[in-house]
Amino acid sequence: MTEKPKSDAPDYSKTLYLPQTDFPMRAGLPQREPDLLARWNEIGLYERLREQSKGRLKFVLHDGPPYANGNIHIGHALNKILKDLVTKSQQMLGFDSNYVPGWDCHGLPIEWKIEEGYRAKGKNKDAVPINEFRKECRAFAQKWVDIQREEFKRLGVIGDWAHPYTTMNFAAEAQIAREIMKFAANGLLYRGSKPVMWSVVEKTALAEAEVEYEDHISDTVWVKFPVKAAFGRLANASVVIWTTTPWTLPGNRAISFSSKVAYGLYKVTDAPADNWAKTGDLLILADKLAEDVFKQARVTSYERTSDIDSGILDALECSHPFKGLEGGYEFTVPLLDGDHVTDDTGTGFVHTAPSHGREDFDIWMANARDLEARGISSVIPYTVDADSALTAQAPGFTGKRVLTDKGEKGDANDAVIKALIERGALLARGRLKHQYPHSWRSKKPVIYRNTPQWFIAMDKPITDVANRADAKAFMAQMMGTGDTLRHRALEAIKDTQWVPAQGENRITGMIEGRPDWVVSRQRAWGVPITVFVREKGDGSVEPLRDEAVNTRIAEAFEREGADAWYAEGARERFLGNHASEDWKKVDDILDVWFDSGSTHAFVLEDPVHFPGLAGIRRKDDGGNDTVMYLEGSDQHRGWFHSSLLESCGTRDRAPYDIVLTHGFTLDEHGRKMSKSLGNTTAPQDVIKQSGADILRLWVAQSDYSDDLRIGPEILKGTIETYRKLRNTIRWMLGSLAHFRDTDRIKADDMPELEQLMLHRLSQIDAIVRQAYTEFDYKTVIAALSHFMNTELSAFYFDIRKDTLYCDPPSSVARKASLTVIDTLFRSIVTWLAPILSFTAEEAWLSRYPDAQSVHLEPFQSVPAAWRDDMLAQKWDAIRDVRRVVTGALEVERAAKRIGSSLEASPLVYVSDMALLGILADVDLAEVCITSNAMVTNETPPAGAFTLNDVPGVAVVVEKAAGKKCARSWKILPTVGDDPEYPDVTPRDARALREWKALGGTA
Repeated sequence: MTEKPKSDAPDYSKTLYLPQTDFPMRAGLPQREPDLLARWNEIGLYERLREQSKGRLKFVLHDGPPYANGNIHIGHALNKILKDLVTKSQQMLGFDSNYVPGWDCHGLPIEWKIEEGYRAKGKNKDAVPINEFRKECRAFAQKWVDIQREEFKRLGVIGDWAHPYTTMNFAAEAQIAREIMKFAANGLLYRGSKPVMWSVVEKTALAEAEVEYEDHISDTVWVKFPVKAAFGRLANASVVIWTTTPWTLPGNRAISFSSKVAYGLYKVTDAPADNWAKTGDLLILADKLAEDVFKQARVTSYERTSDIDSGILDALECSHPFKGLEGGYEFTVPLLDGDHVTDDTGTGFVHTAPSHGREDFDIWMANARDLEARGISSVIPYTVDADSALTAQAPGFTGKRVLTDKGEKGDANDAVIKALIERGALLARGRLKHQYPHSWRSKKPVIYRNTPQWFIAMDKPITDVANRADAKAFMAQMMGTGDTLRHRALEAIKDTQWVPAQGENRITGMIEGRPDWVVSRQRAWGVPITVFVREKGDGSVEPLRDEAVNTRIAEAFEREGADAWYAEGARERFLGNHASEDWKKVDDILDVWFDSGSTHAFVLEDPVHFPGLAGIRRKDDGGNDTVMYLEGSDQHRGWFHSSLLESCGTRDRAPYDIVLTHGFTLDEHGRKMSKSLGNTTAPQDVIKQSGADILRLWVAQSDYSDDLRIGPEILKGTIETYRKLRNTIRWMLGSLAHFRDTDRIKADDMPELEQLMLHRLSQIDAIVRQAYTEFDYKTVIAALSHFMNTELSAFYFDIRKDTLYCDPPSSVARKASLTVIDTLFRSIVTWLAPILSFTAEEAWLSRYPDAQSVHLEPFQSVPAAWRDDMLAQKWDAIRDVRRVVTGALEVERAAKRIGSSLEASPLVYVSDMALLGILADVDLAEVCITSNAMVTNETPPAGAFTLNDVPGVAVVVEKAAGKKCARSWKILPTVGDDPEYPDVTPRDARALREWKALGGTA
């Protein structure tokens, strides 16, 4: 409509109401976003949100603390952006949606970094006073908290960045101490000697949550345990076990079998002369596995001589294969019936070393009383030390290492196998590639070893009836259902909403099968287990229960931090009157998962340090406030898990109402990201090149319930989606430059096309609100992208451009269209604000320069009266006809019979009388963007254009008759009817007069 005029013709381009805006087509997000961040800081956006939200129901997203030890990666960006989508959308839905960021600051990775610096300087950590070492750890953590805070803020995340929580804050350390002392008070905290997963590299016990399973190649051996002479016909036989950990054989104390498995006595009838298995050997094996065992042992011929029933096995006793080695292993090896034994692999018998495996320990302890009655000691040996060296309780192998300090294979396996061969106890050997536990941090194999540790019991009755939150658990105990931590946690899981729903099954299975929680670590940087104990005669310990002592500890931690525990004179200071007694101070620190699992206690319940979170009243408090936890799916075994156990143990409920989990980030080909592969995507690089809003859009349009892929090609698609959304917003802003609030038209007075758009807005409003309520952000983007690209840009805006650009200011259609565009803008920009936080803010301030922030706006209210399904049905039929016309125009354009659609005057043949009636009051030329159009119910000529899915409609495109309007480019017979403006249509002539009257010059 603005083609270059002839030199002697009037220039009408400046009389058109074309879009005008400073909102640029090219976003320039990397440069613009920091300015918006600075503005949010200047106006105190977070504080304004809190002030604005007073009195609303609370929706609190409690932040799972990332670890303060390095720059953020793409997984961090995914997590923090997803959290921000939740908090911003819930705020705009009408809640007081608060977010306080936090950090995990204690633990091994930070210790390692400080120790690395010591080693580089030739400095000995053990020679440094512990509180000096802890001070360096604290400074290291604080440095990374500050760095990560700025990186998270750059993502556009709004939260209380000025007052985050950290687990090393003095008040936090004091509360963590109070929480562990509650477990001491309710009887769940105990010191026990159990096999725990032990990191040789890190020199500490590990919890299940700190272990991952990776491929590992293990030595495997088939070993003969001779049956004792007292068992008659079986006296010369051997029970055969199979193990992938030969180094645990010195710790063997029993053999497990299953009464559900069929066993037999087998005789080797032929074998090579140099074989470990000899002709005449009598071996007891599971029938289902015998063939495979003999194949492994290179036995060429064997026979089954008799059944061995479970009653015989239950009474059977064996000698240890190392009996007599350096005077050791003289004990009896009993056979124990165990549910964990199967005949899927191995021999049908399980070598049982109670100091080196959970199931081994459980079956040994379950039979301990019976074993003692039979004269068999139930004492569990201490066969491996903290360096994975075999101890004096493993005669013949003392000093042999299972793993080196670097986590590599030691010499213990080879020494054990050599001894088996020398004693004729080895039947076969091999190697097996299988999944084996590795430390989550060091990535090195771990071992099971028996060591004194502090545990929280899962199945012990809880004793603090007077202190529990309500009577539910007490009644459970009285009714005999058992008030245990496991029971409480399983019940709390049922009361929690899990997003996606399968998260409930996952964590339920983990809680059902988990062992007691190992909460002690043998390190220096963390919150100590603030307990004093004294030895009891049976080897166990009694913890001191004294509220005055506990109070002194907590108050000192509030003032000085947990360093107070290690200060000179700490024992006497805290014990007070008990100092003269034989109480010992525990110096183990807490598992960092206990730290993070306690965060609810000092973030959600501390009105002094976090006043914005004060007064949360959840359902069991008689309120309707909501607390959400949101992390990656690995946190079912991590933070969700430890928080659940901590809160159930101290408050008899989960700390959360909703738990949302997301997947992990992979490259475009579905591979795990790795620097060595060169397939990582750094959020810092994406922000520098394209802006944080591109990352935010990628998160929102992805299915976070599964693993998310990212890379250059995927980001190109995201950028294209963003470009279309931005251009639509830009066009609306440009059009609204000509809109004044006094021109606003009521919905009932609008043309049908505008009423249709309001109807569609009401439909999209319902979809977007529900999607935001259900945390379904991909549906928000899908719905808005389709609406903005297809419904608006390609349909409504396309039709209304002529009206908006060319109609006179007094035009009702033009005013109605601008009113609708204003309504669309407010709704769309606020809907996009939680996702495209910077772009929405930029657009909002462009439209409303005096506004504070779009993030202080609610989602716009859409009146129910705008919904008009009958009108929508009518326009569905009109749009079908439009599709046939558009298709016919494309054919003509491709054949170069027309250029612009304004050169056409389509003749539309309609056979359906009802449809004909619908079209009777529709300006089809306007809808199809042609200069003219006619509708008839005559029979269409052969060759008329049709679409199969629009039956009864055919189109013939004719050339438009008349002259071309110099202003609107429409070709109409009426051009020149107004003598004052002989080169334009009467409509354009009226527009020119109004334009001139308002101060324009022709």
